[in-house]
Amino acid sequence: MTDTASNSDWLDNIKWDADGLVPAIAQDVHTQRVLMVAWMNREALQLTVQEGRGIYWSRSRQRLWRKGEESGNVQQLHELRLDCDADVIILQVEQIGGIACHTGRQSCFYRVLKDGEWHTVDAVIKDPADLYKNPKE
Repeated sequence: MTDTASNSDWLDNIKWDADGLVPAIAQDVHTQRVLMVAWMNREALQLTVQEGRGIYWSRSRQRLWRKGEESGNVQQLHELRLDCDADVIILQVEQIGGIACHTGRQSCFYRVLKDGEWHTVDAVIKDPADLYKNPKE
């Protein structure tokens, strides 16, 4: 990905929203399971390609967020895909450590609707208090 990383023209093909962001879906490269949805700005996407790992824009903290910077659960980038409207990115990643969700689960999508109620179907793999220096982030 080094040729792509050094040339940023490909970033101009993305339809950024009014805040300069694009939704980014992280998908496990092996199982195809959706792990999480986050946001990326131009810098986050370019750094993701340069560093070969998931880097996002935190809307709440208003700063770049390198997935795994506190927990060690890094997303190693295998492939980037852009949807037909050029306004959503899919990152196919290997989730190092097996935990993508800040709740300590494999995926952020751990609730299933059954009989009009949301049911938790995935167990916590590791207590968030043990994952993060500051579990609220």
